[in-house]
Amino acid sequence: MAGPDQQVCVEGPAVTKDFRYLVRDKDRHGRPRFLVRMPVGGSRRKITITAPYGTPEFARAYLDAVETLVSGGPRTGAGKARIERAAPATLGWLAAQYFGSVEFQNLDRTSQRTRRAVIEQCLREPLKPGSKLTMAQVPYLRIDANHMLLIRDRRRDKPGAANNRLKYMSAMFGWAIERAVYKLGANPCRDVKAIRYASSGYYTWTIADVRQYVERHPVGTMAYLAFALMLFLGARRGDAIRLGPRNVRDGTMAYVPRKTAHIRPEESVKPILRPLADAISQTLGTGLRTFLMTGHGQPFTDAGFGNKMREWCDQAGLPECSAHGLKKIAATICAEMGATDRQMMALFDWHSEKMVKKYTGAARNRLLAAEAAKLLGSLSWAPIENKAEAG
Repeated sequence: MAGPDQQVCVEGPAVTKDFRYLVRDKDRHGRPRFLVRMPVGGSRRKITITAPYGTPEFARAYLDAVETLVSGGPRTGAGKARIERAAPATLGWLAAQYFGSVEFQNLDRTSQRTRRAVIEQCLREPLKPGSKLTMAQVPYLRIDANHMLLIRDRRRDKPGAANNRLKYMSAMFGWAIERAVYKLGANPCRDVKAIRYASSGYYTWTIADVRQYVERHPVGTMAYLAFALMLFLGARRGDAIRLGPRNVRDGTMAYVPRKTAHIRPEESVKPILRPLADAISQTLGTGLRTFLMTGHGQPFTDAGFGNKMREWCDQAGLPECSAHGLKKIAATICAEMGATDRQMMALFDWHSEKMVKKYTGAARNRLLAAEAAKLLGSLSWAPIENKAEAG
């Protein structure tokens, strides 16, 4: 790896391929340091890297910092300061207590970043149009359904985002209600309904899509291995990038799903099917820590893998396909082949039957429709035709 002077510039973001957002400056004591800094959402955000430059730890820290910033991580400027220094008993103060709680810290890192980013965005907004008072500065005991309705409707143009605001704010108030010290009697989000809208979510791959992807990325490529880990294990992309030799035990893959680790810490153990075993053994460049590796020989970050999967799908001529949609086709196939609810919950690491019903319900509806159509087609239409001719 080249030295610092070849990778970064002193006054602005580097423009090198590996460390595009890396900046070198000095801290308040005059000591040199490296920052990852990028413009996000109209403001400058930055994270300091403490790992020694030129080491694998530095490269991993850089990728993690970029992922954090893109996902709505640490902010610089007055917005963050107002929330962090919110007066006691204000909504901003309550949020700070929530972010430091055991319940919040037990969420996986991606969920923490997403939830915090959404809540902080709500807190930075004005109490009402033209007001200099932000939501963060309002006493939390005075927050009612009207405030929550306003917060929701500010993203009415994007119903999914609007509903997430209600969901995450409700979770925060629900946490506070359980603790008598906050003296909250009711959840102000309770009487605000989510916006109803039609959405099928991520695009579900088809069998034709799978064949097209495999034709472009055959066995032996890192792209195929990524595909196989998610399809044959039912793994989320955040788990797929963390699987490696240490997870292999007697023909099975054992790991704790990151998304549900805070509510179900036991391992998920799944058989390594022959196609996946072939993909692992025939792929060059797999790592000792993780199977999936970047072109620089480093494990993927969540954001980095999402971008790489997007690139692989585009190369295969599949612009609508994504990593999450691959999990959906696996669930659809299992449902249509008659897998039980409990079997699907175990394979896809779902902790409730709600997700299962989305797939088994659709599969059963298709079966019922086909059976009903056969009944309709078995009727004799001759008498109707004869009557029409006689008339």
